[in-house]
Amino acid sequence: MVSRVVTRPRLHCVLGALALASLTAGAQTASPGAMGFSHKDWGLQCDNTRTCRAAGYQSDSGDSDPVSLLLTREAGPDAAVEVQLQVYTEKANPATLNLKVGKLSLPALDGNSPSVPAAQVPRLLQELVRAEEATVTGGKDKWVLSLAGAAAVLLKMDEVQGRIGTPGALVRKGSKPESSVLPPVPAPVLKTVKPVPARKGDAALLKPLLAALGPAALQDQCTGGTPEADVMKVYRLTDRRVLLEVPCGMGAYNFSSLLFMANDRPPYQPKPLDDVDGEFDAETGTVHSSMKGRGIGDCWRVREWRFDGKGFVLSGEHGDGMCRGFPGGAWQLPAYVTQ
Repeated sequence: MVSRVVTRPRLHCVLGALALASLTAGAQTASPGAMGFSHKDWGLQCDNTRTCRAAGYQSDSGDSDPVSLLLTREAGPDAAVEVQLQVYTEKANPATLNLKVGKLSLPALDGNSPSVPAAQVPRLLQELVRAEEATVTGGKDKWVLSLAGAAAVLLKMDEVQGRIGTPGALVRKGSKPESSVLPPVPAPVLKTVKPVPARKGDAALLKPLLAALGPAALQDQCTGGTPEADVMKVYRLTDRRVLLEVPCGMGAYNFSSLLFMANDRPPYQPKPLDDVDGEFDAETGTVHSSMKGRGIGDCWRVREWRFDGKGFVLSGEHGDGMCRGFPGGAWQLPAYVTQ
């Protein structure tokens, strides 16, 4: 990897290919206020603040090593577009990279963290919707970036941000005033609560909690039947509420857990946490879920929920649903952000 160090997320969820479909196919709203879209070799992810990120890759049917271009634009009038480049090679990192798109040549980009100079971005955007491909060279190495789908994805970005027909549109420019562009949406502010410390005897709650659940609650949902009790955990949330974590689904490289909130005394009344799945961190009150679409980990979906004193609320989601050969994933594209 020549553009950045990739941190590989932990693995917690099963059925990665199915869940990643929400980040890859057509237009989607995976999280509240978010929108994802893909066409051919380009994909778009706009988060709940209307910040949009479009990423293009090498052709899935070609023989180029992995290469990607990322365009990031915040919402609001006159917002600038930031462009980053990334390539992958198993050889030594080139000191510089050269990008050529149509009639535009951008030589000597920093090989470790290549970004397109702001002054060159407008010209680059023009060439992206005209050319069929772009080339990147570094030393004797060459990468070919497909531009198939770029125009459709950039048009969708304009649509989401309300730019179509304005001077700042990426594809369909016009004379509508920039003031008509949709403004940014503030990120939601979460009021989170740190779980109280564990108490002596919390582990002993496992047996009565499982009895209150009944065997059918786990047999119907867990891969391979009910797991052994020694892999289950009970966490203290509040003075009277606890969390039961049951590692449940096992895949080739992902796994999932069932989570239940319950009273710490009869009636226990364990209730499943709908749409919350992952590993609980008692120190922060966070449930973290990561899934990769295939073994090399080049496409991911990551979600987190925080405890708010009563339950768990979504606090963040990001991922990159296009599996194009970058170990650990090419980019982290936020779909949902909070404060």
